[in-house]
Amino acid sequence: MTVSIPSPLTSDADWWRSAVVYQVYVRSFADSDGDGIGDLHGIRERLPYLRELGVDALWLTPFYTSPMVDGGYDVADYRDVDPMFGNLADFEAMITDAHALGLRIIVDIVPNHTSDQHPWFTAALAAAPGSPERARYLFADGKGDDGAQPPNDWESIFGGPAWTRVPDGQWYLHLFDPAQPDLNWRHPEVRAEFEDILRFWLDRGVDGFRIDVAHGMIKAEGLPDVGFNSMTTGRRQSELLGKGRLPYFDQDEVHDIYRAWRPILDSYPGGRMAVAEAWAETPQRLARYIGPDELHQAFSFDFLDATWSADSFRKVIDTALAESTIVGAPTTWVLSNHDRQRHVTRYGDGEIGLRRARAAALLMLALPGCAYLYQGEELGLPEVLDLPDELRQDPAFLRTGESRDGCRVPIPWSGELAPYGFGPAGSELSWLPAPTTWRALSVAAQTGTPGSTLELYRAALRIRHTHPTLADLGGITWLESGPGVLAFQREAGDTVLTCAVNISDAPVVIDGYGTPLVASATLTERDGGHLLPVDSAVWFERH
Repeated sequence: MTVSIPSPLTSDADWWRSAVVYQVYVRSFADSDGDGIGDLHGIRERLPYLRELGVDALWLTPFYTSPMVDGGYDVADYRDVDPMFGNLADFEAMITDAHALGLRIIVDIVPNHTSDQHPWFTAALAAAPGSPERARYLFADGKGDDGAQPPNDWESIFGGPAWTRVPDGQWYLHLFDPAQPDLNWRHPEVRAEFEDILRFWLDRGVDGFRIDVAHGMIKAEGLPDVGFNSMTTGRRQSELLGKGRLPYFDQDEVHDIYRAWRPILDSYPGGRMAVAEAWAETPQRLARYIGPDELHQAFSFDFLDATWSADSFRKVIDTALAESTIVGAPTTWVLSNHDRQRHVTRYGDGEIGLRRARAAALLMLALPGCAYLYQGEELGLPEVLDLPDELRQDPAFLRTGESRDGCRVPIPWSGELAPYGFGPAGSELSWLPAPTTWRALSVAAQTGTPGSTLELYRAALRIRHTHPTLADLGGITWLESGPGVLAFQREAGDTVLTCAVNISDAPVVIDGYGTPLVASATLTERDGGHLLPVDSAVWFERH
């Protein structure tokens, strides 16, 4: 087995501070063998597209051995590739090619829970209460005379109780699906196992990790009740995510884990990094995950959650940049991911949603820090809202009626008929169906087409890579602007780049900022300036 794959990308240890990272939802990106499911070889074949797009790194969702109850976030073997996606040799070939193209690879790690098919959990079920095998997970006795009630009132993020009873009467915790039992991170064997898993993938050349549920591994001592749940009040506990305290999230002890992980990352060359998917009740608590002795980044979900208004965006940006200054690490911006409705649809869907999404992309890419793109956003893909229920695979759908499948439909590459080049020539299979309207949104249809969303992203990313002001990691300077208009500038020497976004209800004349570099909508000259349409953005350059 090949290990310690050399990477030519060892010269810039701070690459992650201003990188543009492209999230690949592996099963929906590119299918190389015609079975209707994306795979590692498919990613390898499409690496030149990503290089041309202008991103710096890829974040791959889980491709490990899994029963796929939750799209691979239920891991049965953390050190192997699920046959659905290929094998370890495919991964090593892909990462070698990626590095040769100057692309880094970030992989997902899922430390809060395993699959119920993981050898540890099958051993735990076969063992007795109080056994060493059960100690790796969170088993507890139930309440009531016969223990028939769950140990507490905790609720699964996917809906329903967070506890499942096993035949001998004990209960085990699963903050997500019952097929995803939570690990006991106070157990030294669990900590040692994941430190070894990190090294396993670092030895294979990965450049970083996206940590799933990074706020969740430690639960409050004594497993205290929350005090309410959807069964008692109709209010789901998950509504407190990012807004309040829960005894199973964002406990102080979780930071001990990351203080142990950071020296492992630092022991490898080339700026190996980690980004947290973390929710905390305040920006200050979220900032605790980031620092020279913990993690490099944490996603700014407040930016994703901002409403389409100048006030909302400005407040979120100001807060994020202030926290960035405090922790000495760049902000991490994101508009969409595999868990959230695509922002074209969130912003209004149809023409208005696409117009706003294009403007939001220029706003995000002009900000200092790191930006994460979700596959297909560069094509302007909307959420698919009308998937047949029988095709949906999100485990949350069965428990709550809510589904994330609509943002996971395989992306269109070419052709007139679905699945639009997702698989090899002649393949008609796709694990989720693409709508007919996506024919006009394919990579082939948009490539070289003036004004297309793909060409807008390519132009913006090309400028971001070459413009001196956008390489700078300093802050921004807000400019006086009319109601509903955001305008800020970034400077490098005598060069100034200004980003202006019109979120008002009427076109505005923008004057005095220099020459337009890229715009999300067509500009016209007016009164000595440029008329910026509603729901659009532009970058200007001035020397």
